[in-house]
Amino acid sequence: MSHRTRYAIVGTGSRAQMYIDAIIGEHSDVAELVAMLDPNQGRLDYYLERIAHAAKLPADGAGAAPDAWRPVTAHPDALERIIRDERVERVIVTSPDFTHAEYVSRALRAGARVVVEKPLTIDEAGSRRIVDAVRESDGDVVMTFNYRYAPRNSAFKRAIASGAIGRPLSVHLEWVLDTAHGADYFRRWHRQKSNSGGLLIHKASHHFDLVNWWIDDVPARVFASGGLRFYGAENWHERGGGERPERGTAAWNADPFALDQNRDDKLRSLYLNNEQYDGYRRDRDVFDPDISIEDNLSLVVDYQGGPSMSYSLNAHSPWEGYRIAVNGTEGRVELDVVERSDVSLDAEGRIIDPSAVVDDRSASLRPRGERILLQRHWEAPQEVEIPAGEGGHGGGDAILLRDVFVGRAADDPDELGRAADYRDGIRAIAVGIAGNRSLATGLPVRVDELDLGVRVAESASAAASAAASAQESAR
Repeated sequence: MSHRTRYAIVGTGSRAQMYIDAIIGEHSDVAELVAMLDPNQGRLDYYLERIAHAAKLPADGAGAAPDAWRPVTAHPDALERIIRDERVERVIVTSPDFTHAEYVSRALRAGARVVVEKPLTIDEAGSRRIVDAVRESDGDVVMTFNYRYAPRNSAFKRAIASGAIGRPLSVHLEWVLDTAHGADYFRRWHRQKSNSGGLLIHKASHHFDLVNWWIDDVPARVFASGGLRFYGAENWHERGGGERPERGTAAWNADPFALDQNRDDKLRSLYLNNEQYDGYRRDRDVFDPDISIEDNLSLVVDYQGGPSMSYSLNAHSPWEGYRIAVNGTEGRVELDVVERSDVSLDAEGRIIDPSAVVDDRSASLRPRGERILLQRHWEAPQEVEIPAGEGGHGGGDAILLRDVFVGRAADDPDELGRAADYRDGIRAIAVGIAGNRSLATGLPVRVDELDLGVRVAESASAAASAAASAQESAR
């Protein structure tokens, strides 16, 4: 067997599953999971059981015994020792956002390369810490911006890069999260800005990265407005709401905003059954007072090359999706995406799983789907073909995982530049960090005023040079 890269994963919450399944499944020929680290032993045990089950039931009926698949487990405090003792070559960081800077920098200094989930980190101090570690270690950090890989977003990039609309002058992006997905950020650890940086960092770093990538530019100035206007105790009581339970499990099953973890095998096994280890509750009430992030956000972003963007994010929409339009010197291109047309309830007032039940009532009016329209000046609009995609994040996860674990062959270069590193991560969080400062001060914030450890414009130039060198080497 050819060499398999030795991996460790830090943070074994729900997001870790995508990487663990890829390592023990489709990419097991090139990757080996040798360690998992988490402060919660119950979550480590959950994945150990999952790995053992996969080893017992390989697709071809053969394979190694379960013990051969068993990675060592440890608390993240032991990261350096695990990297040394288990000869870890790459560390995947899927822990809560506020821990990213620590684990990324420690892994780099211990001699490992790093793959990190978005966002790169949540604040200026975290960015500086990672930049310093990269410089001192000469290490490699891969950012997993999976939305770049979604076929629709790649097709949108091609449409802009083709020059059909000329030079981009302005962007409008509206992103709406529904009362199933959007509400979930207000139950979990994300609800505290000190943990996640708020939705401008945790969620919108995806969106800001897409725009940076689509128009090939970097943010220069940000003005933000917004607040907590729907969720939270104050808003609930203003609308006439009464007393509520602190959590959703087995407390108020008729409430569509209550999450009962007993009704979901994964949530029960991964979180509810493991509260004894760290006290973490995954099902907090979205209308309690302990929430410090915003649910409605609007930004104006100016870019170094001249374009500007109007951006809005809503976390309590009745449907989920996004609309993006880019206006250029020669025309306009638009992408409309409906990821979920509505959040329906059953007779008991519980949310119906849209993947299991199709509601034709709303589908006929707001069908789930995606469409790109490109229209040049003086011409009729034309629809841009979007290749079919399957899986999470619009079909992007599977393609991303191939790039992370297998990489690109010399005769198959990434012509769209979808692979991202820590510099792309900094450019994405720069908008959110500046936006958070603008929310606090009520003033516009210039990105070059932020102390990120590197100037955003310089990081873009360095990344462009690295990409050009990589493409030249591939020829």
